[in-house]
Amino acid sequence: MKVVMLGTGTSTGVPRINGDWGDCDPNEPRNRRSRVSILLENKQGQRVLVDTSTDLRAQFLANGITSLDGVFWTHDHADHCHGIDDLRSFRYGRSAPLPGFASERTCANLRKRFSFVFAGEHGYPTIVSLQELDRQAMHAGFGLSWVEMPHGPTYSTGFVFESDGKTIGYATDFSEITDAMLDTFKGIDILVCDCLRREPHPTHAHLGMALQFKQRTKAKRMILTHMDKSMDYRSLCDEVPKDVIVGYDGLEVEA
Repeated sequence: MKVVMLGTGTSTGVPRINGDWGDCDPNEPRNRRSRVSILLENKQGQRVLVDTSTDLRAQFLANGITSLDGVFWTHDHADHCHGIDDLRSFRYGRSAPLPGFASERTCANLRKRFSFVFAGEHGYPTIVSLQELDRQAMHAGFGLSWVEMPHGPTYSTGFVFESDGKTIGYATDFSEITDAMLDTFKGIDILVCDCLRREPHPTHAHLGMALQFKQRTKAKRMILTHMDKSMDYRSLCDEVPKDVIVGYDGLEVEA
């Protein structure tokens, strides 16, 4: 099983729309970060997407993604879901909508904001058949577990996907490490983890929290994501342990 880091940036991306690179070297291509989403692919070629970032179309084109078997959402913040209309291309040629999954709270907010995606409109077909996670334990050849994570005043869903005896977890947009999170991500092969900046933040993990999370879960490897303009790629590579990978757009890692 492998994970493809489609986007690794914060909600405004790097650089920001005004050209602000912050501390990131503009001559280092791995500092150019689009908004976060990941793709999981197993040995059978089945693919699931986590989050529909606002840069989704460009991410699909850059990584040659032409098929999907399902979509999962962590939460409904704009940078994680406002690229949802780009899923239309994956509806063409299908006899049924794409399967989609999210928490009860996220489902309700997505249906309210993007009703045409889940119910069709003006003769256009439904794009995604959205289901609450409930007791979902398997989809498209992937075993599945999840946990609700504090994200400041709200919550984000963390996921662990299992296939062929390997496990990849995705924990983005969290601000606290809970016992339930430690249980869910314990001992996994790869943990893709929120890491906004070095200094603490009220709604996101910072570098120290991310490294502590890896240590406490005993995850074998970690990939850092959701990084802002203070997180220069090369500087950060020199700072983290060897089993921690600084993520960048287009990175592929096999479990």
